[in-house]
Amino acid sequence: MRVLVRGAGVGGLTAAHELWTRGVEVELCERASRVGAGASGFAGGMLPPWCEREAASEPVLTLGRMAADWWEAALPGHVTRNGTLVVAPARDASELVRFAARTEGHAWLDQAGIAELEPALAGRFRRGLFFPEEAHLDPRAALAALHCKLAEHGVNFHFGEENFSARGFDRVIECTGATAIGTMPGLRGVRGEMLYLETGEIALSRPVRLLHPRHPLYVVPRAGGRFMVGATMIETDDAGPVSARSLMELLNAAYALHPAFGEARVVETGAGVRPAYADNLPRVTQEGTTVHINGFHRNGFLLAPAMARQAADLIAADQRALSA
Repeated sequence: MRVLVRGAGVGGLTAAHELWTRGVEVELCERASRVGAGASGFAGGMLPPWCEREAASEPVLTLGRMAADWWEAALPGHVTRNGTLVVAPARDASELVRFAARTEGHAWLDQAGIAELEPALAGRFRRGLFFPEEAHLDPRAALAALHCKLAEHGVNFHFGEENFSARGFDRVIECTGATAIGTMPGLRGVRGEMLYLETGEIALSRPVRLLHPRHPLYVVPRAGGRFMVGATMIETDDAGPVSARSLMELLNAAYALHPAFGEARVVETGAGVRPAYADNLPRVTQEGTTVHINGFHRNGFLLAPAMARQAADLIAADQRALSA
């Protein structure tokens, strides 16, 4: 069976990898000139199923718990398993209590515990929550590595091919993300905005979430003294530049986490439209010989492995039926 995967974001690449590991002949086409040109390239790269349960339903936890293992198996050395730290200013202490009540898999920390975990935050927060089983990765590095791995093992990529023909393929997996808004029933756009800050004045070992009633924020460390700061969630499919309001909110929240971010260099800003269904959970659906993977909302890297397996299972079932 030959399968064509459309889309070189996190959904398409994980689907292609899952098919390849099962011995399926797979090719991938992408209308952009490179991998990760869409919302996947602006992702935080966090793998936090327990934290995400605070605002999402149970499948985020049950499907997302295997994500770190999947990424580590696919790309050894790319996953950092240092957990997630959640903090809140003293005036928003109730937000921390609320967050704890809606999640599990965490331990309460006092000031000393926070300082031991993240020395840069010593004395800044009275209490925090630590989720030790969570992980993170650099999404751009992971996408590039997945592309290289697949290409080295004979998977053909066709970039700049918006209308690449599916002739000769037995199945098609559509992973075109926000491009499908307007054609996939129930799919809507959620704009996410982020920025990269660079400073040598602070070091973090893990993603840190700062709770706020209106502007919750996360800061994810990258190599070279860079930090990804995100992310807004705006109900729109407009993928234009980051708004001034959002930029101020992100910068103010980063400063609230640590004043050193006030002197950091803003090296990049970006916005991407993340496709989502009404329940904010992704779906794998099938229409004839086409399988659709879409609706990751803000959990692409967390839930893409599970969706890739579901899609590959459908393809395998079709293959068995044809062979019977």
